[in-house]
Amino acid sequence: MARNIQSLERAAAMLRLLAGGERRLGLSDVASSLGLAKGTAHGILRTLQAEGFVEQDPASGRYQLGAELLRLGNSYLDVHELRARALVWTDDLARASGESVYVGVLHKSGVLIMHHVFRPDDSRQVLEVGAMQPLHSTALGKVLSAYDPVAHTEAVEAEREAFTPRTVTDAAGFEEVLDLTRARGWAADVEETWEGIASVAAPIHDRRRMPVGAVAVAGAVERVCGESGEPRAALVASVRDCARSVSRDLGAGRF
Repeated sequence: MARNIQSLERAAAMLRLLAGGERRLGLSDVASSLGLAKGTAHGILRTLQAEGFVEQDPASGRYQLGAELLRLGNSYLDVHELRARALVWTDDLARASGESVYVGVLHKSGVLIMHHVFRPDDSRQVLEVGAMQPLHSTALGKVLSAYDPVAHTEAVEAEREAFTPRTVTDAAGFEEVLDLTRARGWAADVEETWEGIASVAAPIHDRRRMPVGAVAVAGAVERVCGESGEPRAALVASVRDCARSVSRDLGAGRF
């Protein structure tokens, strides 16, 4: 059986201690409460402080929980609220389009698939929740990069791999793609990530009008795109309507 990592257990206990009782505790209070030597407690506190999980009051020297924990907590709530709000609308989109539907959020330097509705037919399909997609080539990634400054930075600074001959990898070309995405309010991936596959995505905003994710339809290029090679207008409209509906449910108001 794998053993727990003691330093992580002590750090977790420290965070729980700071979360309850008094708002601020001194080094001696933390050490004595957890049965640790002061040096050990100080080392853990300094590490947590460096990561933003703990803050130290300059005047008293006492410690309290840091803003990074609040950010992580809000992220957890936002992602789960996003999925809950998207359930009905994405089911409707899958039925109307006849294609697979994905909801993705920014995670590190990629797109995390946090909800996936299967294509409504009898074909064999694999659930892709938890899978990662690239920012620079997928429709979901382009939307996030166009509307979320953090995602934009991640996409610009990362190495943009050419998955197919259609993948845009140069910086200037990628910025043009993002400009186009913002101008029309949606993004497309026509065989830029996977041969034979096309997708269309639109941004989802929350009550602060901040981009919190994106919704996409993906399928065989001959079904998603028309004779011009561009995504079908009716499909684009359906994806955008779905994104607006989820955004309204998240409190973003009318678009």
